[in-house]
Amino acid sequence: MPNTDGTGSRTAIVTGAARGIGAAIAQRLAADGLSVAVVDLDEAACAGTVETITSAGGRALAIGADVSDATSVDTAVERVVDELGAPTVVVNNAGILRDNLLFKMSVDDWDAVMAVHLRGAFNTVKAAQKHMVEAKFGRIINLSSTSALGNRGQVNYSAAKAGLQGYTKTLAIELGKFGVTANAIAPGFIQTDMTAATAERVGVPFDDFIKYSAEQIPVQRVGQPEDIAHTASFLISEGAGFVSGQVIYVAGGPKD
Repeated sequence: MPNTDGTGSRTAIVTGAARGIGAAIAQRLAADGLSVAVVDLDEAACAGTVETITSAGGRALAIGADVSDATSVDTAVERVVDELGAPTVVVNNAGILRDNLLFKMSVDDWDAVMAVHLRGAFNTVKAAQKHMVEAKFGRIINLSSTSALGNRGQVNYSAAKAGLQGYTKTLAIELGKFGVTANAIAPGFIQTDMTAATAERVGVPFDDFIKYSAEQIPVQRVGQPEDIAHTASFLISEGAGFVSGQVIYVAGGPKD
C-alpha cells in the first residue's frame, strides 16, 4: 500500500538487489510505494525479488548491469527512465568479497572489490544524479559496513567500505543545494549469503558463527536484511530531508 509522505510516485534504483540486503531494501521501498529497478549482474537472478514485489501489488523491473562498467550503468539508467520513470532514489548495495590476508591478496582481488563497491557507486550516482537535480529531490544511500573500521582478512573490502563513507559525505556537500541527500548505512553482522561465505572462509559452521557473533552484540542477536531495509526506508522518506552526510551504524550496538 503506498505511503502518504510524497514518495509514492518516485522511482528507485537498488543495486545488488537479487538477494540479501538489496532484495530486502527493494521490497521495502516498493511497499513504501516507490517503483523499483532491481539491478544485479544477472538479470535472471532478479526475478525472485521482482515477483515478490509485483505479487504484493508493487511495481518493479529486473535489470542486468555490471555496475563497475559505466556504459552498462548508463544503459541501465536509460531503461529505468523509459520503463519506470526518472530515478530520484539510488541505493548502492552491490558488492563482492575477495577476502584474504594482505600478503596473500592479489592485485586482481583488490581491484575487483574496488571496482564493484567504489566505481560502481560512482557510476550509478553519476548516471542518475541529473534526474535528481531536475526534480529538486534526491535520496542516495550507500551501503558501507562496520568493516570500514578494520577487519582482519578484508583489507580490500574495509578500504572500499571506508571509501564509501568519504564518497557519501562529499555527495552530501555537492548535491545538497539541489534537494538531494546522501547517507551511508554501515551494517554489522547481517545474516546473508555473504556472511555465510565469511564463515566458510574462516572454517566455522554458519550456525556456530551466528551464535558466537550474537553473543558479542549488545542486543544479543545478529541482524537481518530487514533491519537495514527499515533504515533505508527512513532515509529515503520526505521526513529525512534534513539528514545528510551521515554514516548510520546498524549493528545492534555502538561502533566507534
